[in-house]
Amino acid sequence: MNRRDALKMTAATVAASMISGNVFAQSKPLRVLILGGTGFIGPHFVDSLRSAGHKLTLFNRGKRNPGLFPDVEQLLGDRHGQVDALKNRDWDVVIDNSGYLPKDVKLTADLLKGHTQYYLFISSISAYADLTPPGIDEDYKLAELKDPNSEDISANYGALKAVCEQTVEKTYGNACSIVRPTYIVGPGDTTDRFTYWPLRASRGGEMLVPGTPSDPVQFIDVRDLADFVRLCVEQRIPGQFNACNPPGAVTMVDVLDTAKRITKANTRYTWVDVPFVEAQKLTEGNELPIWAPTTGEYAGAALVSSARAVAKGLRFRDLDTTVADTLAWQNKRPAEQQQKLRAGLTAEREAELLKLWHQKK
Repeated sequence: MNRRDALKMTAATVAASMISGNVFAQSKPLRVLILGGTGFIGPHFVDSLRSAGHKLTLFNRGKRNPGLFPDVEQLLGDRHGQVDALKNRDWDVVIDNSGYLPKDVKLTADLLKGHTQYYLFISSISAYADLTPPGIDEDYKLAELKDPNSEDISANYGALKAVCEQTVEKTYGNACSIVRPTYIVGPGDTTDRFTYWPLRASRGGEMLVPGTPSDPVQFIDVRDLADFVRLCVEQRIPGQFNACNPPGAVTMVDVLDTAKRITKANTRYTWVDVPFVEAQKLTEGNELPIWAPTTGEYAGAALVSSARAVAKGLRFRDLDTTVADTLAWQNKRPAEQQQKLRAGLTAEREAELLKLWHQKK
């Protein structure tokens, strides 16, 4: 699918859903348990679900933003073993957005079996065995956990997520769904992986950018993810779903140009090729987040198919909104967080690389 077709598909889907009114058909209020709820994605889930009148309960350790939702029931515990607060309670649906280790997911899945009608697990496209071919859909092979006893999340993130998925599906059968987002972006994303790009583009001057202007990037606005999760739980939609913008719908230059236009910046892009990126070992850390080379091991990382989710009602807000809202949120963060991002190139590193690139040319 080319970019123009992808954009048409997205627009057509949104228009059709608005006309039919089926995407957010009215349903009776649900009792929803969220395992987590106060980190990055959880609050957006809460906002979307509450906007539809659903009754929420949050289960977490109470350490992150404990006073964020004073009018929402909070159950304190730890999914690593302290789950007594969940016993002998019933909910219509469970949303598990904090499951990383299979034993933890098995604990809550088993405990809540018979006490909920539906279990939704937030996984990741990292659960796939690889991201090499374009167009990976939900039937693509999953990563295998070589050591079943491993709890090393940093080394085995994708494989552990895959086993977590299988644990949920084994327990709930058709009464569950698995949502596999790509990069989740937008207001509240403290990883700074997406934030770096519009922020840097808004600052002007010469900017180092990898690859080519047409290189695809794939992500999902956290609010679109939240709305899709709400749709799934309201309609009890079973199955697995990739959650990301359509392949080819957004490119690197789209993100940068959007930020430039919104902020009226005078930024000049200097595109550096993949051999230079690799020679400077820029793919090994988090200096060039979200972007991936269009050849090699991760050639399909930004070309994952979201057709199944789109067919079920996944919608996408426009890029302007995501970029503008991300920048507005960034400008309200504490000064230290604004000045020192967790991802992207520092000004000094960028200047060093630009000098090397121009010397090479």
